[in-house]
Amino acid sequence: MTQVSVIGAGPNGLSAAIYAAMAGFPVEVFEAQPIPGGAARTLPLTLPGFLHDFGSAVHPMAVGSPFFRSLRLERFGLNWIYPEIQLAHPFDDGSATVLYQDLQKTAPNLGLDSPAWLRLMRPLANRWWDFADDALSPILRFPSQPFLMARFGANAMLPAQTFANLHFKLPRTRALFAGLAAHSSMELGAPFSSAIGLVLAAAAHSVGWPIPQGGAQSITNSLIACLNDLNGTIHTSHPVHSIDNLPHPNSLTFCDLTPRQLLRIAGNRLTPEYARKLQSFRYGPGSFKIDYALSEPVPWRAPECRKALTLHLGGSFEEIARSEAAISCGDHPRKPFVLVSQPTICDPSRAPQGQHVLWAYCHIPNDSPFDMTERIENQIERFAPGFRDCILARHISSPGTLESMDENLVGGDINGGAFNLRQLFFRPTRDYYSTSNPHIYLCSASTPPGGGVHGMCGYHAVEAALLTRGA
Repeated sequence: MTQVSVIGAGPNGLSAAIYAAMAGFPVEVFEAQPIPGGAARTLPLTLPGFLHDFGSAVHPMAVGSPFFRSLRLERFGLNWIYPEIQLAHPFDDGSATVLYQDLQKTAPNLGLDSPAWLRLMRPLANRWWDFADDALSPILRFPSQPFLMARFGANAMLPAQTFANLHFKLPRTRALFAGLAAHSSMELGAPFSSAIGLVLAAAAHSVGWPIPQGGAQSITNSLIACLNDLNGTIHTSHPVHSIDNLPHPNSLTFCDLTPRQLLRIAGNRLTPEYARKLQSFRYGPGSFKIDYALSEPVPWRAPECRKALTLHLGGSFEEIARSEAAISCGDHPRKPFVLVSQPTICDPSRAPQGQHVLWAYCHIPNDSPFDMTERIENQIERFAPGFRDCILARHISSPGTLESMDENLVGGDINGGAFNLRQLFFRPTRDYYSTSNPHIYLCSASTPPGGGVHGMCGYHAVEAALLTRGA
């Protein structure tokens, strides 16, 4: 039986390992860090008793992943916690627009835009599992639900700015959609910048935006338990500097790596033409992240924000669009769009009694050393006066820090590569998961469908290998 080696124990690498083990292959996983998980780790970054998610914090794509669903990870200790409010977008007047999981409950909150929101989101939310199976696949694959995907695609290909102006009358609704679309790290005037906003909104109204009890590490731990149940093996603190140095160097190898890392460890096994294609791969904006230990809950002015697990801080559509456009020009916005998660409002086990953790980040140019701490905190203070008085400690992660803790976060890029037009369709090349070497496959966020804790890149990579081998 062919030996399978997996390099990298992030969610995609573990998913590849699990699917390969399910297909009957003996599997070994090699992880450079002492704690597996990649960007799905939970670490004591500030003070004793405070647990912070290193990367991802809120997980609509994990709970909404078709592959994770098939594994029934609850059998392995994964417990999802759902907030009362999925998302809050506060404004300067002390109010907020919110998303509930219940689509009908959300609608009145959107006023005149309620009919449009229902018309757009209901078909996707009501058929989430059909939709997710196609949406989390390579974009050029013929969909299993062609009519549903055609309806989605007609809107998804639009720039977020065009989409919002076309469908929504109210500035508040346009701002809400801007925050959703800005998760893509794309300019909001770019084609296809609407896509991630539609996917995240549909997820909010179907599977929700929950957190795993105990933090993102719980997702990783459940995947490892599933792999162990299938007799797979994982080796931590085991960096792979060359594929030639693997215990089984001629094994079928799945790499949860970006093109840069693949070239470094396997360039000698790839054709020069394919290596040139990988060298032309482009990385996206970086992230500047702060983890806070807090003495008390954040004093949000809008009461809805105190019940929301996730918050988007950016004011109007125009302000968010300016922030994201500045980054593409190499600038650092004075009023950055800030994504915030406050997990201890749902999971108090993450901090000492009565105290809290807060997770916040913004986009900045790739690999920038610029310190965004003051600008991020100004944005939080804008909507929660007195926030700084709650801070017990902070842990700052620049793009360089993020990459030092996870080499796949090149220059702080959390999406595994830019979502420019070419890399939306051909990620990282026209071959997707396959490389020029029939024994080596890519399975990271640098392949479709891209960033997010969903494991679908690993699943599709193994599926591609099985199809090639006629299994």
